[in-house]
Amino acid sequence: MSLLFGSLPVASRIFLGGWGFEGAAEISILGAILGTYFYVSGRRNFPAIPEAAAMMDQAIRLAALGRTDAAIALLTKVIRLSPRVWQAYQYRGEVYLWRQGSASKALQDFTEAIGLAPEEPHLYWLRGQSYRQLGADAAALQDDVAAAALSGKEGHPLPVPELPENPAP
Repeated sequence: MSLLFGSLPVASRIFLGGWGFEGAAEISILGAILGTYFYVSGRRNFPAIPEAAAMMDQAIRLAALGRTDAAIALLTKVIRLSPRVWQAYQYRGEVYLWRQGSASKALQDFTEAIGLAPEEPHLYWLRGQSYRQLGADAAALQDDVAAAALSGKEGHPLPVPELPENPAP
């Protein structure tokens, strides 16, 4: 790039016999300097920021291998780097659901994910599963109803719960 910027006025001098306009030599030097600067600044080694999607994929693979602690640690890192990525909360919540005694942590993650993506029906269904593990069947039923209402599709894989005729107070 610096050669291009610097060579245009020089080429004018060589082929046309003159600089073309007053100050062309200075512009040639300035062009060469700017081109060199842009080249060098573009080649700096900036520290690579890990991509959230790649890290989540790796966490899913770790969880599938049974390495849930490592998966949770990686998903926590994703959340720290990109707190608006609701999928990281969802995946971490799912890993917590797989572990015994972690339903309350899963519930927190699904609630956070719903706060970021309230239009996603599967998040309500997953949170309902957390409520079921905690023994809060009424809250689970509410989330199932919300998931079914948001899905709005016939034959959607989310279960459509039946509401009791006389709900308990």
